[in-house]
Amino acid sequence: MDSETRTYRTGGSDTVLDLTGDCRGFVAGRGDGLLHLFVPHATAGIAVIETGAGSDDDLLAALGDLLPADDRWRHAHGSRGHGRSHVMPALVPPYATVPVLDGRLALGTWQSICLVDLNVDNHEREVRLSFLAG
Repeated sequence: MDSETRTYRTGGSDTVLDLTGDCRGFVAGRGDGLLHLFVPHATAGIAVIETGAGSDDDLLAALGDLLPADDRWRHAHGSRGHGRSHVMPALVPPYATVPVLDGRLALGTWQSICLVDLNVDNHEREVRLSFLAG
């Protein structure tokens, strides 16, 4: 297995960050196998969704409805509503695995691999990309 960690800046607002281009570059020329992504953070996740047509904004809106940034959370340090960020990985898990065929991601036509981050207190995230050859 070949693995590396990359750092991404997510900023101070709820974010869906498209990692597909980086993932394509990572698997290029590797043949068949699996790409596994893992976010070693308690407040971020990986989603395979459509981007650019509003679905990424819809995801953030749905998470905002399900996990409001208010004072209901018992985990209450950090910015207002920070506890929701610790619940979010139960809905958007901190990992994803994507098939790789002949060095190319086997994603559907409109699928993208995205980092989802609701934690406005931490502006940088690490993502571990691992390739397991087939």
